[in-house]
Amino acid sequence: MADAAPLPEAAVAAERLTKRYGSLTAVEDLTFSVAPGEIVGFLGPNGAGKSSTMRILAGTMAGTSGRAAIWGVSVALEPAEAKRHMAYMPENNPLPEDLKVEEYLLLRARLKDVPADRVAARVAKVMEDCDLARRAARQLIGQLSKGFRQRVGIADALLAEPKVVILDEPTIGLDPHQIVGIRDLIRSLRGKMAVLISSHILHEVEQVCDKVVIINRGRLVAQGRPADLRRELIPTANFTVVTRATLADVTRATLGAEPTALVEALGETEGWTRYRLALPAASPARETLATALIAAGLPLREIAEERIGLEDIFIAATRRAPAELRRP
Repeated sequence: MADAAPLPEAAVAAERLTKRYGSLTAVEDLTFSVAPGEIVGFLGPNGAGKSSTMRILAGTMAGTSGRAAIWGVSVALEPAEAKRHMAYMPENNPLPEDLKVEEYLLLRARLKDVPADRVAARVAKVMEDCDLARRAARQLIGQLSKGFRQRVGIADALLAEPKVVILDEPTIGLDPHQIVGIRDLIRSLRGKMAVLISSHILHEVEQVCDKVVIINRGRLVAQGRPADLRRELIPTANFTVVTRATLADVTRATLGAEPTALVEALGETEGWTRYRLALPAASPARETLATALIAAGLPLREIAEERIGLEDIFIAATRRAPAELRRP
């Protein structure tokens, strides 16, 4: 039995990718990668260059310079071979409204050169995986909700069992229930194929992605696991404290635990004042702050560390001045 082909180091690779439209630079010197089986969120403000980058990687648009590769294959030099390894679902994915879901997927499977003896099985499998088999298989696509149309698009992307899937805003325009369904579907792909996904719904990206790549004005501003980016981009840990103590007393007790801390009064309600305490993220006092405040005799009603989410990371990254950006 022949050995399985070795996995490439990167399932998706952008190397110093640049795209210019006349005098406008949409993507500039962009380098990042997606490992086999990894789910990566591709984030940036509107107009940051996300869709242009995805189209270059998918081979639907040429870059100005740099290299795009899928499964180690150059998209520019060997487009047919690169596309054999990947599937791309654009933001506004056109679907024929006069075909039934099953008819459409059977047609797409043949167009994707799925072996004839496996077409029926593959269509049945993706319809089951995308929750289409029982609820939409024989419906006209034009009669489906936006959520089910997105499921059809993803089912189409999965038909030929690609090694790489690129999804541009797959949850745009969906209601919360539909978003959860698409999120769970994408999460189920982890380890089976590499997924590059763009989305403005950062909470969903945080729940499904292994790492994120953040761009602004066409340039890389941050990439890595969210936990690592928190440490890199947000050097403080903020606590909310509600107490009857004065600002002077809270400040004295806090500085006793962490001399570099900052204390801010946020407001008072019925004699209870809410404070924000900012400590260095690496401070040991994060673990002992509540004990220190109680030991100082402060009457506490509440103390909680504020959660730092992907939205905070995104804002910190996209506010970086050009001089702060790390060159790829």
